[in-house]
Amino acid sequence: MVKRQFPNPRELTELMQFKKATLNPTDRRLERALTIADLRTIAKRRTPKAPFDYTEGAAEGELSLARARQAFQDIEFHPSILRNVPIVDTSREVLGGPSALPFGIAPTGFTRMMQTEGEVAGAGAAGAAGIPFTLSTLGTTSIEDVKAANPDGRNWFQLYVMREREISYELARRAAAAGFDTLFFTVDTPVAGARLRDKRNGFSIPPQLTPATVLNTLPRPAWWINFLTTPKLEFASLSSTGGTVADLLNSAMDPTISFDDLDIIREIWPGKIVVKGVQTVDDAKLLADRGVDGIVLSNHGGRQLDRAPIPFHLLPHVVREVGTDLEVHLDTGIMSGADIVASIALGARFTLIGRAYLYGLMAGGRRGVDKTIEILRSEIVRTMTLLEVATLDELGPQHVTQLARLVPIARPVTDAAEAASASKPKTVRTPRTASATKSAATKPASAKPASRNSVTK
Repeated sequence: MVKRQFPNPRELTELMQFKKATLNPTDRRLERALTIADLRTIAKRRTPKAPFDYTEGAAEGELSLARARQAFQDIEFHPSILRNVPIVDTSREVLGGPSALPFGIAPTGFTRMMQTEGEVAGAGAAGAAGIPFTLSTLGTTSIEDVKAANPDGRNWFQLYVMREREISYELARRAAAAGFDTLFFTVDTPVAGARLRDKRNGFSIPPQLTPATVLNTLPRPAWWINFLTTPKLEFASLSSTGGTVADLLNSAMDPTISFDDLDIIREIWPGKIVVKGVQTVDDAKLLADRGVDGIVLSNHGGRQLDRAPIPFHLLPHVVREVGTDLEVHLDTGIMSGADIVASIALGARFTLIGRAYLYGLMAGGRRGVDKTIEILRSEIVRTMTLLEVATLDELGPQHVTQLARLVPIARPVTDAAEAASASKPKTVRTPRTASATKSAATKPASAKPASRNSVTK
């Protein structure tokens, strides 16, 4: 029989301690965000449809983005046990300098359209966290102002090669003069992708207002007030700013971009140079032979060619071929610290976050970006601790299995040469036991492929 008694007021006081109220509304919103998905929910509520969809959307059917995110969900971690890991070190040497975390902020265009603090918030938060910040050619804050916002941190510059080449050359010179240490030579945007959400929303700089646009903005007075009471929204690095996103990209980009342009930029740029937008193993090998410092496996966040390769699936193949010759970085689809840990385990030297950063920016300006970094940092630390690895260098393929969902169908033989090659006996690199050979010979032809594999082929 349980002995009962009258409640002791002193014990009740200890048990019923109310949480201290948070008076600042921005802090109150951000306190409730535990994941990047939570920040996205807040951002969507506070941001008009056109700029939110610009951040959220991708090209055409948006399959590339959906597949990239699904790839990170389709993994299995393999934790070790009893390794005595009281502290984990998340720092990494990348492109000749330090980073406190294995990710940096990716280049994003139109950033002040999302939230008025724009790149200044991103650069300041990155500097405070000890991670790199990347400014886009289509950024809405100047090279010099980004440097002022992050004077002691690492600033990188993302460069498009434009029809008027001298514009690109001058941007590279300005970034070098401002102390930016790395240039991202972007190769996946010869023309603009078909970003259908932007076309339907009339998204442009300056914004093209319609009755629907105004009605959508009215319930979001903070965004509207910020837009009207801050400096004119325009590209800080370009003089021509009128038109839709596609109009701007198509007037600035050039489908004749080639390796000759890369060679010229390498002569101009004194720091590290990274090629962003690599999507095949063969191109990665070509770039390794040309001596670039790094590559970013990226399909531009799914915003260019829909149905493009999934960077996370491509990663182990590229690392196997060129990982000792140059740094392999990764973006597209990263929405958690676990995604970052999985990427590092499969060989990425570094990762970049784009949408995750913008969700934080839209949710709370600079404090929202700080919150993004805080969330990802805590997820990285927790995942590494549960895997029982003390440093990023201890992570390896043994910690992650990529589960097969999209399995390629064998291509038909297309010509006589392929037919002859296919008919030749295959070289067996690793001898197989007699029992294994017998097992393979007796395996039914209709057997299904394994439900998972370490590297999707």
